Amino acid sequence: HGLSASRSKFQGDISEGDIAGEKVLVLKPATFMNESGRSVGEALRFYKLSAEDVIVIYDEIDLAAAKVRVKQGGGHAGHNGLRSIDAHLNDKNYWRVRLGIGHPGEKSLVSNHVLGDFSKQDRTWVERELSAVADELPLLLGGQANDFTSRVAMATQGQPQSTTSDRK
Repeated sequence: HGLSASRSKFQGDISEGDIAGEKVLVLKPATFMNESGRSVGEALRFYKLSAEDVIVIYDEIDLAAAKVRVKQGGGHAGHNGLRSIDAHLNDKNYWRVRLGIGHPGEKSLVSNHVLGDFSKQDRTWVERELSAVADELPLLLGGQANDFTSRVAMATQGQPQSTTSDRK
């Protein structure tokens, strides 16, 4: 999307640009995940934005691998990163893009599953999914969450919309 080179600000790395006529700031918090709200809150206050202007894209272990779900508002469902964002924004009405990574099956395997690298086989669908999310982001910014979700899903499963695959 032609975003600027990233620079350090708001306890994270930021890039700025324009996507589909919308001025955007992309922020990757450099804090621990369970403190990401500090970074998001700083940026929100600096730019005088509301929670409705925020889109949080994150991995979700309780969603099947390669599945995507989008919603605005709601609870954190035990996700510590969202819990932190909720606390620092004092408003839960931000957008959430959940990218499923699947559950490894046993609770004892969760930590390595979440913190480890994707397998070579899984990298194929992950790369397709992330490319599709980036390609279709203008739809989400334009208020077309259902179209965004559908097109990312089609791309993830090898449909002609974008480039993405699937994970077991």
